[in-house]
Amino acid sequence: MKYPQIRSSAFAIALLIGALPVLFVTACSNKAAQGGFERPPAPVSTAVAVAEDVPTYLDAIGKTVAREVVSIQPQVSGRITGIHFTDGANVRKGQLLFTIDTRPFEASLRQAQANVSKDSALKKQAEANLAREIAQAKWGEVQVKRYRVLVEQGVVAREQYEELRANLDSLNANVGSARAAVNSAAETIKVDTAAVESAKVQLSYCSVRSPIDGRAGQRLVDVGNVVNPGGGSGNNGSNSDTPGNGNALLVIERLDPIYADFTISQNNLVEVQQQMQAGRLRTEVRLPDTADGPVIGQLTFLNNAVGNTTGTVNLRATIPNAGHTFWPGRFVNIRLVLNTIHQAVLVPSSAPQMSAKGSFIYVVKQDSTAEQRPVSLGQRQGDLIVVESGVQPGENVVITGQLGVTPGGKVRIEQPTGQSPTGNGAK
Repeated sequence: MKYPQIRSSAFAIALLIGALPVLFVTACSNKAAQGGFERPPAPVSTAVAVAEDVPTYLDAIGKTVAREVVSIQPQVSGRITGIHFTDGANVRKGQLLFTIDTRPFEASLRQAQANVSKDSALKKQAEANLAREIAQAKWGEVQVKRYRVLVEQGVVAREQYEELRANLDSLNANVGSARAAVNSAAETIKVDTAAVESAKVQLSYCSVRSPIDGRAGQRLVDVGNVVNPGGGSGNNGSNSDTPGNGNALLVIERLDPIYADFTISQNNLVEVQQQMQAGRLRTEVRLPDTADGPVIGQLTFLNNAVGNTTGTVNLRATIPNAGHTFWPGRFVNIRLVLNTIHQAVLVPSSAPQMSAKGSFIYVVKQDSTAEQRPVSLGQRQGDLIVVESGVQPGENVVITGQLGVTPGGKVRIEQPTGQSPTGNGAK
């Protein structure tokens, strides 16, 4: 009869023992709450917001284009007898590139010069004949005057006088004919002289020279090829992408200065036009695969129409290229600088964070607490970014460790702020 009582007492003791941990934890939690438990400061690094003049710009991807592209073509027919440059070499204006066989043109020149000499001799003969005819005409005129007096005095018959007058008319006609022969000889000399000049020009075409300063491509003919001004030339099987006609001998491209072509959206056209009216727009062009600084150029062309299918406008910048850093056909990064924002607030680009409500930045206050501020961001300037509103110059902003920061919570700056960021690294 005592066994049920023993089991009831044991069950009560077990319940008491199981409840002791719960009572202990509850007591500890109440004690901690009464003691004011604080979260440890979040480790962060900060930077100082600065105010500087920064540019506003449009970024685009463009392509470099040679300023001048000249396809060297023969102007006379003949056989190539000499090549005076190396493929891919820099050539100067007037430099000899090719020589075409000069012998046929030298022969033509000598023949034209001989014709001039012959015509000069014929002209001299015609001039001598003219002088003789003039002398005879003058003697005939004297005879006519003398016989007119004799006729009036009745010394000679009128028939004899009339005969002398008819002879004088014939002599004057001979003078006119001789003078015409002299003029004809003079005109023939002019024609043959022009033929001499033409032969000299044709001969000069046998020396093919560079019309510009530039860089030579791969030659399209070899020594011994026969070339024609209006037809194909003996091609050595070079690159088919080379511009120019089928009878081209060589293509030369001027690389300094060089063009950088790019496009902008029509939505930015009005702003670009306004800035162009105010002055020349500056461009910054760089290669995408190098760490070199940008090359400064000028916007020199704005197309007169918007593309119907793309809604974009073509622009062209002219940039110096003395070292031939830029190569025709390469893609480049182009920044078109439009305006300058005076005393813009700049912070490191790692400071802004995103939330469901937009961008924000943690600002460290004097009491080492972090204040979360919504911000409006502008364009990046290298490693910095423009803050249009929300942060003032001189304020400390958190640049690393934002994940551990709570609004209004304490922070611990692990690294010294160091020098204030500037816009000198803007790219």
